[in-house]
Amino acid sequence: MDDVDAVQAQISRNMLDSGDWVTARLDGIAYLEKSPLKYWMIASAFKVLGVHDWVARLPVALSAVLLCWLVYRMGAWAFSERAGMYAGLALATCAGLFLFTRIQIPDVTITATIALALWAFLRALDPDEARPGGWSAVMAASIGTGLLLKGLIAAVFPVAAALLFLGFTGEWRSRETWRRLHVFRGILLALAIAAPWHILATLRNPPYFDFTMHSGPGEYRGFFWFYFFNEHLLRFLNLRYPRDYNTVPRLYFWLFHLLWLFPWSVYLPATIKLNYGRVDRAARMRLLCLCWAGFLLLFFTFSSTQEYYSMPCYPALALLIGSALTEKRASGWIRQGHVALAVVATLALAAIGFILSQVWSLPAPGDISRALTQHPEAYTLSLGHMGDLTMASFAYLKTPLLLAAAGFLIGAISALRAKVLGKVFGTVVMMVLFIHAARIALVAFDPYLASRPLAEALNRAPHGTLILDDQYYTFSSVVFYAEAYHGQRVLLLNGRVNNLEYGSYAPDAPRDVFIDDAGFRDRWLSENLYYICVESPQVERLERLVSREALHPVIESGGKFVFRNRG
Repeated sequence: MDDVDAVQAQISRNMLDSGDWVTARLDGIAYLEKSPLKYWMIASAFKVLGVHDWVARLPVALSAVLLCWLVYRMGAWAFSERAGMYAGLALATCAGLFLFTRIQIPDVTITATIALALWAFLRALDPDEARPGGWSAVMAASIGTGLLLKGLIAAVFPVAAALLFLGFTGEWRSRETWRRLHVFRGILLALAIAAPWHILATLRNPPYFDFTMHSGPGEYRGFFWFYFFNEHLLRFLNLRYPRDYNTVPRLYFWLFHLLWLFPWSVYLPATIKLNYGRVDRAARMRLLCLCWAGFLLLFFTFSSTQEYYSMPCYPALALLIGSALTEKRASGWIRQGHVALAVVATLALAAIGFILSQVWSLPAPGDISRALTQHPEAYTLSLGHMGDLTMASFAYLKTPLLLAAAGFLIGAISALRAKVLGKVFGTVVMMVLFIHAARIALVAFDPYLASRPLAEALNRAPHGTLILDDQYYTFSSVVFYAEAYHGQRVLLLNGRVNNLEYGSYAPDAPRDVFIDDAGFRDRWLSENLYYICVESPQVERLERLVSREALHPVIESGGKFVFRNRG
């Protein structure tokens, strides 16, 4: 898709082409804000399997599988085989894990490193564990790997959760605790994994050190300041520039977890009945999960946050739910959860029935973009495009609606009539159908959220110079799929904004990437062949710049156009 999805894949491709695995670049501009491991994984997959979109998705897909298996193993170790299975299934089929693994973001992978680090922490302290030193090394290696995935939170979250756990249990006072954790050795191991890239990135992108607490346009202070101060500290304080992100209101941020963990969130109240105070393995795991999820949610309550930032707490909540589903003391609350699930599934089924009754006879010409509205002010949130839906747009989604309805019917019946095991697997079947319905819906949205047809038209057309209107992200999938322009810089019309703005002021940044209206007009009216990708609402602006007659259409798809300057 356009936006961050194709950007991550293209950066990885650029790394593979250039051989520079230290400094990420996009259109020749240094892209300094993110850690590199996700790029390394995608680029390595490209090298082995070739450059394809499905190859770019392998690291995220495999990370999701690994995470669900890891949660199953953690639950089986701490509670029981059945509780572990329930926890793994709850995570694998919750709405949030599906939603936030559709795009190329490393959150599912960082979630796996955090979960592994905290399991290793608990195992290192377990009195029955024969090799605590090995598990403490696993914890350190997981933290070091996480630092290369998404920065300092990879250490902050597991360390803070572990310290809270030690504080609540009083084990911080014991010398044996620190002996088993091998703290000094762990720090060295984590640094050995994470420090080399940070040092190289600092040396290759000077100035080396700057501690300014101000972020503004036109200022370039190298990698160290941008990565550690702008991207970590100032983002946390909501003072980062450019402010190309939004933040979810705090109340919604908390309440949305009922959606992200749906349908298993109906069992969250039952976790109140669990025992967190005993010293057995199960109670210790529950207490750790409480510290884990609690700290993370509080952390983002005081920070700028996107909907998916809290994904690292999903495993903790899934483990608590898996434990509750197998605990007799929570059975009364679990029964109430079954009733709540039956009610929600029935209401969802009724809503789908109503929508289908309204759109069944409506035509669905062309692609779904014809029936959507646009709310660009919301697109800085990861689910901002959900507001673009209209009733007419559901005419393009009849098949996924029917599939989802079948899932909710199965879920409602199993929640009311089956035994506990049957209810769990009925819920799993409901979510498998619902997730596949959502996948089919995403296929229908593809022309609107992606620009592959534009790229394919450019591949067939005579070769020229490619211009993207607005920022690179708007048409990032064009660059990924336009093989005819691979290795050639594209021009950005008024696109010196957001993620490429900071790197554009670096001393070695190319000066021929960004053009303004005057530069566009001069080029467009010249004898050379140019193409421009533009969204439908901006076509009128281009007509005012160069006249309608000078815009020769090549293709229109998903509310986006490609024009060329010569017929």
